[in-house]
Amino acid sequence: MSCDDLIAYCGLYCGDCHGHQQKIPDLARDLRKELRTQRYDLFANMASEKGFNKDLADYDTCYRVLGAMVKFRCNKACRPGGGPPFCKMRACCQKKEYEGCWECDVFETCDKLDFLRDVHGDAHIKNLRRLRKNGTKAFVKGKHEWYSKPKKRQS
Repeated sequence: MSCDDLIAYCGLYCGDCHGHQQKIPDLARDLRKELRTQRYDLFANMASEKGFNKDLADYDTCYRVLGAMVKFRCNKACRPGGGPPFCKMRACCQKKEYEGCWECDVFETCDKLDFLRDVHGDAHIKNLRRLRKNGTKAFVKGKHEWYSKPKKRQS
């Protein structure tokens, strides 16, 4: 897979994603394995019941969350067919035969990109501006944003 393949249509760089890097899923897997080996569930139950540490009463929830983190893996970046199959940006770009949203004149105000704000702030918009200005080769070698606190939109 080339570095260009890691540039998502929306301007995010898949190589920056914890799901693509797989470090967090691997650490969560390893921690779950160690917790099972140590029978930490028994300790957590006892410690919470005896009042040593009431927070350990939530151990089962923690273990489930680690399991969800293990599953968050992305073996294929967006461009070569990974990512969510329902992605509106990918469908739009493919329909318009664009390499990515940066080729579109309305990406700054496109509502298809709005759902990214909850997790990425306005990082994707900053990346799209860089991609438009400098192209994909320079973008891959340069700085890319994964999260950037969004500025208030002008109404």
